[in-house]
Amino acid sequence: MRRLAARGAAGDVGEVAAPAADSTDCAQGRSPRPPRLIDLCAIWDPGVFLPAAGWKRASGTARRRLNEAEAVSGLSSVREAQVERLEAARPCRPGSRERDPVLRMARQQPPPWVHTAILLCLLNLTGAIEIPMDLSQPPTITKQSVKDHIVDPRDNILIECEAKGNPAPSFHWTRNSRFFNIAKDPRVSMRRRSGTLVIDFRSGGRPEEYEGEYQCFARNKFGTALSNRIRLQVSKSPLWPKENLDPVVVQEGAPLMLQCNPPPGLPSPVIFWMSSSMEPITQDKRVSQGHNGDLYFSNVMLQDMQTDYSCNARFHFTHTIQQKNAFTLKVLTNNPYNDSSLRNHPDMYSARGVAERTPSFMYPQGTASSQMVLRGMDLLLECIASGVPTPDIAWYKKGGDLPSDKAKFENFNKALRITNVSEEDSGEYFCLASNKMGSIRHTISVRVKAAPYWLDEPKNLILAPGEDGRLVCRANGNPKPTVQWMVNGEPLQSAPPNPNREVAGDTIIFRDTQISSRAVYQCNTSNEHGYLLANAFVSVLDVPPRMLSPRNQLIRVILYNRTRLDCPFFGSPIPTLRWFKNGQGSNLDGGNYHVYENGSLEIKMIRKEDQGIYTCVATNILGKAENQVRLEVKDPTRIYRMPEDQVVKRGTTVQLECRVKHDPSLKLAVSWLKDDEPLYIGNRMKKEDDSLTIFGVAERDQGSYTCVASTELDQDLAKASLTVLADQATPTNRLAALPKGRPDRPRDLELTDLAERSVRLTWIPGDDNNSPITDYVVQFEEDQFQPGVWHDHSKFPGSVNSAVLRLSPYVNYQFRVIAINEVGSSHPSLPSERYRTSGAPPESNPADVKGEGTRKNNMEITWTPMNATSAFGPNLRYIVKWRRRETRETWNNVTVWGSRYVVGQTPVYVPYEIRVQAENDFGKGPEPDTVIGYSGEDYPRAAPTDVKIRVLNSTAISLQWNRVYPDTVQGQLREYRAYYWRESSLLKNLWVSQKRQQASFPGDRPRGVVSRLFPYSNYKLEMVVVNGRGDGPRGETKEFTTPEGVPSAPRRFRVRQPNLETINLEWDHPEHPNGILIGYTLKYVAFNGTKLGKQIVENFSPNQTKFTVQRADPVSRYRFTLSARTQVGSGEAVTEESPAPPNEATPTAAPPTSPPTTVGATGAPAATTEATTVPTIPSVSPTTVATTTVATTTTTAATTTERPPTTTSGTKMPESAYTNNQADIATQGWFIGLMCAIALLVLILLIVCFIKRSRGGKYPVREKKDVPLGPEDPKEEDGSFDYSDEDNKPLQGSQTSLDGTIKQQESDDSLVDYGEGGEGQFNEDGSFIGQYTVKKDKEETEGNESSEATSPVNAIYSLA
Repeated sequence: MRRLAARGAAGDVGEVAAPAADSTDCAQGRSPRPPRLIDLCAIWDPGVFLPAAGWKRASGTARRRLNEAEAVSGLSSVREAQVERLEAARPCRPGSRERDPVLRMARQQPPPWVHTAILLCLLNLTGAIEIPMDLSQPPTITKQSVKDHIVDPRDNILIECEAKGNPAPSFHWTRNSRFFNIAKDPRVSMRRRSGTLVIDFRSGGRPEEYEGEYQCFARNKFGTALSNRIRLQVSKSPLWPKENLDPVVVQEGAPLMLQCNPPPGLPSPVIFWMSSSMEPITQDKRVSQGHNGDLYFSNVMLQDMQTDYSCNARFHFTHTIQQKNAFTLKVLTNNPYNDSSLRNHPDMYSARGVAERTPSFMYPQGTASSQMVLRGMDLLLECIASGVPTPDIAWYKKGGDLPSDKAKFENFNKALRITNVSEEDSGEYFCLASNKMGSIRHTISVRVKAAPYWLDEPKNLILAPGEDGRLVCRANGNPKPTVQWMVNGEPLQSAPPNPNREVAGDTIIFRDTQISSRAVYQCNTSNEHGYLLANAFVSVLDVPPRMLSPRNQLIRVILYNRTRLDCPFFGSPIPTLRWFKNGQGSNLDGGNYHVYENGSLEIKMIRKEDQGIYTCVATNILGKAENQVRLEVKDPTRIYRMPEDQVVKRGTTVQLECRVKHDPSLKLAVSWLKDDEPLYIGNRMKKEDDSLTIFGVAERDQGSYTCVASTELDQDLAKASLTVLADQATPTNRLAALPKGRPDRPRDLELTDLAERSVRLTWIPGDDNNSPITDYVVQFEEDQFQPGVWHDHSKFPGSVNSAVLRLSPYVNYQFRVIAINEVGSSHPSLPSERYRTSGAPPESNPADVKGEGTRKNNMEITWTPMNATSAFGPNLRYIVKWRRRETRETWNNVTVWGSRYVVGQTPVYVPYEIRVQAENDFGKGPEPDTVIGYSGEDYPRAAPTDVKIRVLNSTAISLQWNRVYPDTVQGQLREYRAYYWRESSLLKNLWVSQKRQQASFPGDRPRGVVSRLFPYSNYKLEMVVVNGRGDGPRGETKEFTTPEGVPSAPRRFRVRQPNLETINLEWDHPEHPNGILIGYTLKYVAFNGTKLGKQIVENFSPNQTKFTVQRADPVSRYRFTLSARTQVGSGEAVTEESPAPPNEATPTAAPPTSPPTTVGATGAPAATTEATTVPTIPSVSPTTVATTTVATTTTTAATTTERPPTTTSGTKMPESAYTNNQADIATQGWFIGLMCAIALLVLILLIVCFIKRSRGGKYPVREKKDVPLGPEDPKEEDGSFDYSDEDNKPLQGSQTSLDGTIKQQESDDSLVDYGEGGEGQFNEDGSFIGQYTVKKDKEETEGNESSEATSPVNAIYSLA
């Protein structure tokens, strides 16, 4: 897949990193690759051949003049010849090749293949699903020659016919509706593995013998496909009959026509006029070539006989030019002196004594003519007039405007071409030839007929066994085409009867199809102007879903663009496709997402969060398949510092900045254009990544410079102009320095040349305020339908101040004009005087005519009322006609002044033919089109029967039913609908909601899937049919039971931390057990910053809803994940985390009544929870949970994750230091007294320690050999001990930290561990002089652990 996403000149949305074949270009959102660019300078200059040997000796000047002649004629034949004669190429001259023709093409109008590609892409989004070639399938024609196949007699004949199928098809041909035996003709052969015919004339033979109508048949065991009927014709280039032409004598000023009469060729030749000396005939509005090839002179002048005139015909296939004998002109004049200066005389004709005369038509003759054109073709109307002075030609359409988007004037306004004609282009056109002597009109009545064109082309039908389907073949044309059905190339009437097949006009209905129903059907629709032939096969397959695209594709797109992710798939029955993002969430459809019928997912505006992995899942009753697409979102390319307009002196240096910001993962390329052409970087220029520098600026450097910053996904452009002044010159455009503003309003509006359908409006422009006026907008207001509301009428260039306005009948017009420049729009001018046009019958009818029932026995006919400019007269009303369709009964009619009418007492849901015709006091409008409407619907009379239920899984079931008969629907079948409700749960004492739910199955289908059910439950279900009126009767109530599933997440999962050592977990049972609970699974892991500990898994019984975790250390936090289990597996998990560690809490100052206490020189802050703080209870016992700090002392208050933290500031105590699970004793009197006593005892203890330490002497530690150091002592080597605050030790029996080490402030040694009495003393240098004692047994201390503060009496005994 590849996409092109570029802002500015580039295309769409993104690029795919994965390669893809060209055949998938359209499906992947990009246009086909453009055709290879032809370098025209590599082709032989003239590109044509002379009919005689003298042409080979023609000079380059003669060849150039021939090209000019064709250019003057407005023909592209020379360019066609250049492209076609590539074999006559020569090398380009050095330096003449354009550097970057692709950019040049991007600035031109999009070529036709761009529009075709867009149409094909849109069709691909809703097109039929293709069967993979590895599956059995009937043949399909993939390539064939055009219907009218004209061949070059010098080449071998090639008639193409290719088809695909499995097994591979065989081919045979008919010629003129009879079997064409290829084996009997040695010149004819068929290509291998193809049906293409090759007729070889190298050994002789006449191509004309093989002309005729050919048709190809592709056949395998599943059916036969047909090609179009190909009419083979051999190109003809007959010679010009020889003739002697007498000189043409004509009076000066008289009209003249020189006939060409070229020989008839196949195809018709291209005509152009030259002189016998190869000079092109200059053409203008006086002398021009008509569409039939004749040369017309509106009036002959004396200078016209200075040359002769020769008609030339170029034949397409032979690339030859035939030249007719030249006409010699003799002009009779009253003034034989041919002064060249008279050609520019203001009144050339009177200066030469030529009498002026009114216009008259040379072609077509008379005042009226008619012309027929086929829909979709080009309509060419031509009017050539004579007169002195030369008349001007103007074109009009009666009752309306020319189609501005399709109309084009040619041949100096003498021809009007309307491209792609449709029915609304029919009517009367007239050309007006006028000069100062008068005017004349010619009316051309145009009738638009139509060869058949598709309304609904039959598409291949892929069904599963037992499914129903239909082939529809609807075409329109003028006259109405007939429809003929064939099967495998034979008329359907002569085919064997098939009870499962029913033909209803343009539709074939298949019911309960089986494998034997496979065949290829042909629909042939034709009228007198042509035919259409379509093949559509019926294939019956039973195939599980499969993905057809490469797996795991990478798509890169630009931020804020639109993109489409493709997921081609196949299956039978046709699978349903759903999209998911990152493997989770609900189906992606709606909002920023849109899923097309072919499975493509469109993201309307890409955002950063849209990046990820998208999974498409195709499912039918036989299974499912999935594929993934990875989407990467890239930042757009932006020019954030653009080049600025500069005015510089010649010879100076100028720098144009272009600084770009782009996605760093994309490769950036910066290039420059000058005057929209690629810039050649010469010696005087230097291109850097962010600037372009020009040294020694010259006049030729003046122009516009465009910086193009592009990546492989997008591009941005910025343009600036460079103006170069002469050395001594100063800026002469003084207006450039003046401020620009919006133009002043136009004034003095005047209406002249008043006519029935037109008026000339003239105005005086206002001041442009230093910015030239670019456009004028003329607006009008009418006082009948919308008084006071102004509407845009037309737009004119800023260079005019007078215009002829086309008007509608019976409108009281008032006009105003608005001027526009690059700054903005002016205020509207003052209104003109009013002008009312005369009335006329309406020339159109109301649009949007509809017929719909609002009740079961009526039909409401509505339409869009006509506005003031289409009423054409007073008392606009509408004639409403209706009758039942296909009964040919007389029309009912009524006259209505509004925009609706209700027909009563109608049968239920019956089609009606409806017509609404406009009428005013001047008459009726044209005959209206017939619209089909339907009367009201009634409730369906029947319910689906034989409803079968199949349980797919614990939350989904599959339904299958027999469809109701169409006559029981009593309306348009909208959907089948299933009503279902949860009757009870299989779990005892579990209350369930019995609210009714519904599942809709749009269209006429016999099966569906109901999902999102509750597992382990009893359900009931009823089926109904739904039309536009509502539900039909309920069907039989069905019961089913869903199996056990996985439970929902446990409810109200709470994490509480009453102290630093334990964490309490509590939870409630899942809201939806979805089965019998067999237990809970708890997974938890400790983490500290980015470090993670080992995950621990605990399994609990289904009745357990509490658990206590012993903390490993006071610093780390814990992440808990809890899920419930049934026999099916674990359900949805819920995750919570323990409160924040101490360094994330906000410390608060302790109140004055409990000051902080220090022991030794250092300390560590105590642990806190989320933010709730209380004063610390000091202690030195190894079994306490309280800790001591140097500056601010805090301890843990029990909190829960379900409650937001509370903090204190200053000296104010928090209102609640503990949660409801723990009593608040901080405010109790006895507790305050106890704290004071503890503080006093600690103070006495410190005094005793200080006295004992000051009485000790110096005793080296190493001299006491009788009590050796323990092996765990880290201070053994240096023979001395450090002591640390007891509060920094880990609690007895606790675990180490996550990384297996103890924090630095945590020591293994303390006074408590190594002495029970008062023997341990310190001397002045800190040496320990007491007896070593063995550490206390850990069991002693572990029994004293408590969440409350340890008794101060025990602390004193431990140090005494």
